[in-house]
Amino acid sequence: MFKKVLVANRGEIAVRVVRACHELGVGTVAVYSDVDRNALHVRLAHEAYHIGAAPARDSYLRIDRILGVAKKSEADAIHPGYGFLAEREDFAQACADAGITFIGPSPHAIAKMGDKAVARSTVQKAGVNVIPGTEGEADLSDDELLAIAPKIGFPLLIKASAGGGGKGQREVRNLEEMPTLLASARREAESSFGDGAVYLEKLVEGARHIEFQLLGDEFGNIIHLGERECSLQRRRQKLVEESPSPAMNASLRRRMGEMAVRAAKAINYTNAGTIEYLLDRQSNFYFMEMNTRLQVEHPITERVTGVDIVKEQIRIARGRKLRYTQNDVDQTGWAIECRINAEDPFANFMPSTGVITRINFPTGPGVRVDAGVYEGFEVTPFYDSMIAKVICWGDTRAEAVMRMRRALSEFRIMGVKTNIPFHVKLVGSLRFQAGTFDTRFVEDRFALEEQEPPYPEVAAIAATMVAHQRGQHTASHIERNERRTMLRWKWSTW
Repeated sequence: MFKKVLVANRGEIAVRVVRACHELGVGTVAVYSDVDRNALHVRLAHEAYHIGAAPARDSYLRIDRILGVAKKSEADAIHPGYGFLAEREDFAQACADAGITFIGPSPHAIAKMGDKAVARSTVQKAGVNVIPGTEGEADLSDDELLAIAPKIGFPLLIKASAGGGGKGQREVRNLEEMPTLLASARREAESSFGDGAVYLEKLVEGARHIEFQLLGDEFGNIIHLGERECSLQRRRQKLVEESPSPAMNASLRRRMGEMAVRAAKAINYTNAGTIEYLLDRQSNFYFMEMNTRLQVEHPITERVTGVDIVKEQIRIARGRKLRYTQNDVDQTGWAIECRINAEDPFANFMPSTGVITRINFPTGPGVRVDAGVYEGFEVTPFYDSMIAKVICWGDTRAEAVMRMRRALSEFRIMGVKTNIPFHVKLVGSLRFQAGTFDTRFVEDRFALEEQEPPYPEVAAIAATMVAHQRGQHTASHIERNERRTMLRWKWSTW
């Protein structure tokens, strides 16, 4: 096992990795910018080093400074988390050149799959279906993209070749607006990933966003851990994820999983990664991209499979063989994750900054909270607004939904505004409870002010019936005292 791991990240994911290392008996090194001097990941790590000013380009994106800290602290491995340098081929190669293990895929795999345009070309050669879009691996100019766009057809998406998470992504409805959107997409991609390259992809309307978690070792073993439903998004940013997906059946899961593994095997992929698909209304699925890193929503997969993905990343990077075969993977129950962001849902989701004066995290059976904040922590405008994740598990989807409603009702953060009120309304909506939504549901058909169901138990029963009709295993009985409790329960207002 490694002696010491440097975590090249911040926030809740840095805390998550630090804790996994501690459970494995591995020393940890944190890095921090000016404004993160008192961050939780800094407090929890065994060692911590300053790497620069608040802007990410002056700190968390500085490869030279991070490697300098690794050498100074004698760290023998680096975990990149997600975002920042996690999908940078040059960072993975720089680690290798410095004799430090990069806890992630090889530089070759990142180059092939981390660059979204190259990934499309690579998986096509392996026989994987892709969404129509820019073909080839070249970094095209704005003039070239403007010439190609009408051939693909509108509406379409401009997408960053590097990175993910909706950064550097723009929806284009006509050619006239495209030059402005190209410029803004390139600026955001450059700021977020240090790479302004973009490509085009046809917008499949009315589709679901489904992703498959992969793990691969250095001995050629690659497995998937089932799917995650990631359709609930706003401005291409995921808000709520769940596993399994209410849209899936056993046959579809098998075919999509096998194709994900085939795509990863095409480049001899190692460590953790995710294949993302679009699933249309006719159950046709298309490869979108591969994220060559840990995903924000990995906890829901951990909860339904029992696999600690972060620990597996570390073991794989150490040269260990996968402890699981595909036959060992079984999804048990249902898990849902809500991303808690410091933003005001009643003011067009404007970011909210300030000092957190009070926090009450939800607890209880089946509830997990991953967070990088504490009372007295200052939320600044320099980084992503996500400050915590709430993960709830249940034997059935209906139970997981009701548990999430309960957890959100207990979650209190004072000092900054959060999107908790938004999540309260969303998980209480009938469309969500029934599982009948797509990637445009939040922006096109959901309103924060819409009426919530008068009786939450009615919505839960409806959700159970829909799940049963789709072949999912659902609860068939509710104890009489639980029913009385539900009827007495009055929904909290925010």
